[in-house]
Amino acid sequence: MTAPQVSFEFFPPQNLEASFRLWDTVQSLAPLDPRFVSVTYGAGGTTRDLTRDAVATLNKSSGLNVAAHLTCVDASKAETLKIADDFAAAGVNEIVALRGDPPKGSNGFVAHPEGFANSLELIEALAAKGQFTIRVGAYPEKHPEAADMAANVEWLKRKIDAGADEALTQFFFEADTFLRFRDACADAGITAPIVPGILPIENWKGARNFARRCGTDVPVWLEDAFEKAARDGREDLLATAVCTELCSDLLDEGVEALHFYTLNRPELTRDVCHALGITPKVTLENVA
Repeated sequence: MTAPQVSFEFFPPQNLEASFRLWDTVQSLAPLDPRFVSVTYGAGGTTRDLTRDAVATLNKSSGLNVAAHLTCVDASKAETLKIADDFAAAGVNEIVALRGDPPKGSNGFVAHPEGFANSLELIEALAAKGQFTIRVGAYPEKHPEAADMAANVEWLKRKIDAGADEALTQFFFEADTFLRFRDACADAGITAPIVPGILPIENWKGARNFARRCGTDVPVWLEDAFEKAARDGREDLLATAVCTELCSDLLDEGVEALHFYTLNRPELTRDVCHALGITPKVTLENVA
């Protein structure tokens, strides 16, 4: 099994302690030579400034290829594209273009009166600039707002046709979930790379609740396994084994890249990468 390429997602810090945790996470994972690292937006665009600052700092100081998340939420087209221009001016030419989650407590996404109506319009506007590598989200299970899986695939195809270069999927718990989706996308004529999103389970209760909100299926066997592991105090061991097996199954089926949702906690992601044969390629001094 050939070691895969990897990328890591972080979220922007909201206080001094979180800033130190983010930097510790970056230092811990940078030696694994990621293709890129990305920094998220909060729901409703609540961390827009924090994301911009974190992206600029990482791009300047880490030596890593940094991708910035950019959403359509609560901003005009001009404001959104100004943020993209600011990223480019700071040397950041990779963007993860998303519609974005609505603010917490709202009844769903409502476009800004002068903003982009959806991710397609954002992707087209970014592609027209001709200076960004554009990644987009993909859903290997039915999106909560989609009619069915066919609609998921069709929407992804439209995003690729609009100018996206690559797709990163929502996380899932079984390899067959991704493989079925990959096959459906190929049948629909999608040729752009589709990279599986991997969520190492740092906290089972939190991961399960998040999965249910996202429409991600929670297998009964996984629920039972974590209940038993909790009784024996073996949750970390189980989490490492489950994530490593998932990634290994994907690699056996020809997957060449993995995107890890780190939650700014590097230990489990690092352990899984090591188990997959991904060894450090730089020293911490290179990113200090």
